[in-house]
Amino acid sequence: MGRPTGSAILPLHWGRVPPWLATRMATLGRVITEAIILHYGRDEYLRRIAHPHWFQAFGAVMGMDWHSSGITTSVLGALKRGLAPVQWELGLHVCGGRGNESRKTPHELVSLSDRLSLDGDALARSSRLVAKVDSAAVQDGYGIYLHGFVLADDAKWAVVQQGMCPERREARRYHWLSEGLTSFVESPHAAIDGHPSGDPIVNLTDLRAADARAAQLSLVREGPDFVMRTVHRLSPTPVLELPFHHEVRAEDVVQRRLRGAIAAAHERGPVDFEDLLLTPGVGPRTVLSLALVAEVVHAAPARFSDPARYSLAHGGKDGHPFPVPRRVYDETIRVMKDAIARARLGQSDRLFAIQRLDAEARRLERAAPAVDFDAFVTDEWARSPERDGMTVAGPVVTSPSSSAPPARAPTPSTYPTPFQSGRTAR
Repeated sequence: MGRPTGSAILPLHWGRVPPWLATRMATLGRVITEAIILHYGRDEYLRRIAHPHWFQAFGAVMGMDWHSSGITTSVLGALKRGLAPVQWELGLHVCGGRGNESRKTPHELVSLSDRLSLDGDALARSSRLVAKVDSAAVQDGYGIYLHGFVLADDAKWAVVQQGMCPERREARRYHWLSEGLTSFVESPHAAIDGHPSGDPIVNLTDLRAADARAAQLSLVREGPDFVMRTVHRLSPTPVLELPFHHEVRAEDVVQRRLRGAIAAAHERGPVDFEDLLLTPGVGPRTVLSLALVAEVVHAAPARFSDPARYSLAHGGKDGHPFPVPRRVYDETIRVMKDAIARARLGQSDRLFAIQRLDAEARRLERAAPAVDFDAFVTDEWARSPERDGMTVAGPVVTSPSSSAPPARAPTPSTYPTPFQSGRTAR
């Protein structure tokens, strides 16, 4: 995976992740991280963190709102909590966070560097420069409020930052990667995610803005008579346009990929997970979640153009596309943890069985029968009580006076800004 560029609409959402989901996100985030590092190494994991499309899919498969700005805060928070117990074993450390936590990043980096025999001052300077570039050198109307720094033991790193524009109720996410970085002020970004609003964007880090940076230095040295010659507007491609509607619609999902994952769950699951399928209540539904998790672990960047698809693994906390099926979620975690534990003992059969799910899904994409997306979501809602479904509003229960499936979560047409609601932006 190379150094990607891209842009996306990230609706600005507010609220907090409930504890029952936050705990699961931390655990699933850890086991997915461990699986990627076991298969591909730390460098590849950092590249994925620096890939905006993969990062969005990563959050969606964890049960977060598939399209919102909240994925950024929630994923970084989950990784910081989940990797803390194994950070020295993995050689990977998550620093920073939202608000006041972001300002602690340089101190965290210096403390880590003392233990790792790294240049803490240089890393702290990198953190400050990244924050300064995205808040001052890139003037796009989005105020930075989140800064996450993922550091490896060999001093390589990736940074994810996010800014908000309350007037447009949008967020813009910025990705950085130390690999291949030769300058903090000349095209340093791995990618910038956001919605092109039509307003001018001043990006003094763009390669084409070298003259502009030189002109500004001359302006300081020689006075106001020297005029800045050029500032080029950044126009990143490809574009990942995440819509403002909260529900997951059929058009938000690449159907051939979805039917490949479902077909793989039915065909590969009984072969590779015979002992798992003997567990009461576990069947192709759990294997489908594993197939989507396997894709997050193994797939190439082009696979993540439709992050909504990954929300079909474990639903969403707001009930979109359906409530989080905690029983399925816990089985996914159990299988992944068991596979990683066995792999560490030299028994990689289960870990490779999960990898085969991803390969099988891609093989079956074009041959598998079509999927009725709406019927799939309706069935998930109907079976939500038996799968211990949960949303932020509480457990999903079927009315004893009716055999009809539980009602779907309401879909508000507008969402208040953090300042209108009094809640915390994510």
